[in-house]
Amino acid sequence: MSVLDRFRLDNKRVLITGGSRGLGLSMAHALADVGADLILVGREESSLRDAQAALKPKGCQVEILVADAGQPKDAEAMCTRALELGQIDILINNVGGRRDNIPFVDQSLEDWQRLMDLNLTSVYVCSRLLAKPMLERGWGRVINIASICGTIAGRNIHGRHYETAKAAVVGMTRSLGADWCPRGVTVNAIAPGGFMTDANRRWFRERPEFQTQFESHVPMGRLGEPDEIGPLAVYLASEASTYMTGAVLTIDGGYTLW
Repeated sequence: MSVLDRFRLDNKRVLITGGSRGLGLSMAHALADVGADLILVGREESSLRDAQAALKPKGCQVEILVADAGQPKDAEAMCTRALELGQIDILINNVGGRRDNIPFVDQSLEDWQRLMDLNLTSVYVCSRLLAKPMLERGWGRVINIASICGTIAGRNIHGRHYETAKAAVVGMTRSLGADWCPRGVTVNAIAPGGFMTDANRRWFRERPEFQTQFESHVPMGRLGEPDEIGPLAVYLASEASTYMTGAVLTIDGGYTLW
């Protein structure tokens, strides 16, 4: 097998939560380019349909599931439906976000639990239910989308539920990576920095000074483009990463170097 062949994902099916837009959709495009079939999960059927149509020219099979993975019961039901579609080889726990920019002391318990469910419990539910068949078969990949905020505090922003949840995702990645690798399932994480997703473009339109400030702290002098995360997801999903588990790979233009 050549080096490039090790990156192929023919006859593999990938489920991506939050897969209809942003980094999730960018990873879907990259995975489709190397032969993977896809199950995209999102809250809005219209955006899922748009993503499905955009991926169709790549020739892969794309299934869509409408579900809010940030709601534990909805996430459980989604996993059941996903397994009914057939074997899932690779899980990308991508759904998440800061959502609320509320100071820690002002955040209600209800909001805290809602956002922890979005960023952390979703990873627990999907990993527990979808990795079990992988462990039984002896092969699988779990890729968690963490954040640089799992190891540092974001500058000039509130809502520390996000840092807390992403730090827990890092801990889960490391512990499950150790537990499951003897049974053929690797667990790794990607820790993105700032990327120019549609959501961030809207945020920066509202606060252009924040974009300038953020980019001033990035050695590369810019935010990442969504398609720059795709090759890293392909690597972790493929046979190219057979000796990697429990790793957290940072992709941030050097932001955390300073």
